[in-house]
Amino acid sequence: MSSDQTTPDVPEGPHAPSVPDSPFRHENTSRDEAPQFVLPLVARIERAAPPARTDALETAARAVLVMLSDDRSTGDGEWAQAMRDWQDARIRKVVRRARGAEWRRAEALPGITVAGKSAEVRVFPPVPLDGWPKELAKLQVSGTELDDPEPPAGADTTHPVLWMSPDVDMSAGKAMAQAGHGAQLAWWELSDADRTAWRDAGFPLSVRTPDAAHWRELTVSGLPVVRDAGFTEIAPGSCTVVADHPALRTVQA
Repeated sequence: MSSDQTTPDVPEGPHAPSVPDSPFRHENTSRDEAPQFVLPLVARIERAAPPARTDALETAARAVLVMLSDDRSTGDGEWAQAMRDWQDARIRKVVRRARGAEWRRAEALPGITVAGKSAEVRVFPPVPLDGWPKELAKLQVSGTELDDPEPPAGADTTHPVLWMSPDVDMSAGKAMAQAGHGAQLAWWELSDADRTAWRDAGFPLSVRTPDAAHWRELTVSGLPVVRDAGFTEIAPGSCTVVADHPALRTVQA
């Protein structure tokens, strides 16, 4: 579905990476010299019952948050070193698709499955760019599109909203990866208390596309903005997502 790396605006705050050595700078840094890792996500796309596009985007974003907050990803957890290696280099996410036996084989690998209303996404610990498990390496990256059977309801702004650019056309896989980047930027910006509250609530969030006027306001609001690196589908530097968490609105007010 999509192989993706971004260069979001560098977030500020106590949990943000330092500006001189951010994983999201356009310029080459020491992170480019480090071994490169990728966070694999696999979406279940059954031929007879594909998920709704918006639900797939929201589920992918929650999957990234679940992986970031899992005990196995922090401290001395079994995935912690891989997570550190991934975040010490460029932040890359790859979204692939699976169905039937492919999905069952993917579920047998260490990871976490996150379910939405119609979507299922399994996220795995980071792997080297050239070191994918064979069960995942052969899954398709491109060629899948998803639709919303009905227009999504308006965003509940009492919860986090990942606003997708109305100006950039993206495949479903690309948009899922971008939503994951937006969720990760919001996570980095939050205080420990706000992170805990979000996790304990089950990571409620929505993904929506604003009108052009609202989008312009969002991109200059001081909220975290994802800017794509331009490796696939769209021009480098394109603004794709604004991460709008209520706690971050308070900070920006």
